[in-house]
Amino acid sequence: MFWLVLILSFLFLASGTALAYVVGAAAVLAFIASDNVRYLAVLPQRIFSQLDVFALMAMVLFIMTGEVMNRTGVTRYLIDFSMAIVGRLKGGLGHVNIMTSIFFAGVSGSAVADAAALSNTLIPAMRDQGYTNRYAGAITAASSVIGPIIPPSIILIFYGAWMQVSIGGLFAAGIIPGLILGLALLLTNGVIAHRRNHPGGRGTKIPPFWASMRRAAPALLLPVIILGGIVFGVATPTEAAGVAVAAALGAGLVYGGVSPRVLKECLERTAVLSGSIFLVMTAAACAAYVGSLEQWPQQIAKLANASGLTGVYFLLLINLIFLIAGMFMDIPMALALLVPLFGPAAVAQGIDPIHLGIILCLNLTMGLITPPLGGCLIVVSAISGENYWTLAKATMPFIAVEIGVLLFITLVPLASLFLPKVLGFL
Repeated sequence: MFWLVLILSFLFLASGTALAYVVGAAAVLAFIASDNVRYLAVLPQRIFSQLDVFALMAMVLFIMTGEVMNRTGVTRYLIDFSMAIVGRLKGGLGHVNIMTSIFFAGVSGSAVADAAALSNTLIPAMRDQGYTNRYAGAITAASSVIGPIIPPSIILIFYGAWMQVSIGGLFAAGIIPGLILGLALLLTNGVIAHRRNHPGGRGTKIPPFWASMRRAAPALLLPVIILGGIVFGVATPTEAAGVAVAAALGAGLVYGGVSPRVLKECLERTAVLSGSIFLVMTAAACAAYVGSLEQWPQQIAKLANASGLTGVYFLLLINLIFLIAGMFMDIPMALALLVPLFGPAAVAQGIDPIHLGIILCLNLTMGLITPPLGGCLIVVSAISGENYWTLAKATMPFIAVEIGVLLFITLVPLASLFLPKVLGFL
């Protein structure tokens, strides 16, 4: 019976049915197949208990913050400031692309929002400077992975809610890995720029540093407000997210991009994104409930112990599983389905849940730039007009570098845990 459920699920997925509906229906059928029909009566209560998490309010507010900042022209000022810092280097606009992603990561917390914002502005600018459309799209997609790692991060909030881990600790843990990832991409772009003789270097016209920093100051203050409030205990993640929305609107007023039409679009988009995420969480809660009844986490832990994989080897196995899952599944769905299965087993082996969260989120985010799906690749391909598969091929060097960074973070837990320890979260 279980095999029939799996076969039907794959058939519905192949037909293009929404993943949330497929998982929800498969979970209900799994109750029947496992002779747990009597528990369906308490399924609504179970679903609401999974969704009734105060920290998830922060996710909605951070989505709103990103939408406001994305639609009020903040990206343009961040690009000018990035150009003033690294514009003189060989491959300058490629460096600007990555630097802007780092700055934008402290605002939006979303890889797809990052990719969409920079595709509309930087890809045309890079083409005008002599870069190929393919390379401009590839580096835009690759740098968008930084978004969910450097806080605030919607994915880390989601993980923290599922694993009951400190959101502030996760945010602190994401700073150093995010900066390491950004530095690795900058070095990669520099090497490629010299090999392919990309534009940039001496003689490049760049905006004045102090003037561009002054114009970008309202946007640059947002990460300080968000992180300062959470990391130093002044505000909860939800309170900081509310302040971030107000600050984003204030910055938008400074830039002159706030209007009734823009606010309406921001609210509509926030409602759509939040609703889709909660729908995914509802379906995942159904699957997680039947999984707990059938003791799937305990069985996975037994399999891991029987295989002899412990500690770092078990962590590498989880890396592989989540990296593959990120290629095919929505990130909220992958987290909701897989974290309850693998998270407790990993913690039981002594792996710190904060360290685990950074690793899992980086794995799943990399799936956004990896075929066969790759949400960021789809966005960049649609906006730039570049063929999806040629864009995916051009992204491969950056993916290889990001896998190297992932292995470093996996094998060196201090990269993730240093700041949480210093700030008292551990």
